[in-house]
Amino acid sequence: MDPTPSVVEEVGAVLAAAERLFSPAEVEAALGRMAAEIGTELADRDPVVLCAMVGGVIPTGLLLPRLGFPVEVDYLHVTRYRGQTSGGTLSWFRRPDERISGRTVLIVDDVLDEGYTLRAMVEACREAGASAVYSAVLVVKDVPRCVGSPRADFAGLLADDRYLFGYGMDYKNYLRNAAGIYALGS
Repeated sequence: MDPTPSVVEEVGAVLAAAERLFSPAEVEAALGRMAAEIGTELADRDPVVLCAMVGGVIPTGLLLPRLGFPVEVDYLHVTRYRGQTSGGTLSWFRRPDERISGRTVLIVDDVLDEGYTLRAMVEACREAGASAVYSAVLVVKDVPRCVGSPRADFAGLLADDRYLFGYGMDYKNYLRNAAGIYALGS
């Protein structure tokens, strides 16, 4: 189903009014730093990289070629947003499976805000038998985390607590492909 003109107009207006927080060059530099840190920590551990769908697609795709060691790639899919601008109940679409049992896992996602989703992903990997679970997120928001939330082991950028989009993060399922990381107007 094609989007209605009002949705396209809304998304265009959001992009036009948004503030660009990080340029593509700044994001690329952050990804380079993350890859170097990941390599130092995990290069000799034969990690399975799990892309956190859907937001993690772009960060994962840009990070993988920067890793100078072999990795196996898979994905998991859990969300709280479902096209909305505020989180709700966690919904699982694909959990990690037994293929990660006994393995080191690196979860790659777009953003860490309150930490509910990251905590659920880490716990699911441990339940599936991962021997170690690491996380890499492109952006960490400067917000209080939920109780028991893991911190990102590898983080690219720090942002204020605003609604972000671009480089995997979306506005109502659009604008993941924005050239830069943007915040909704204040």
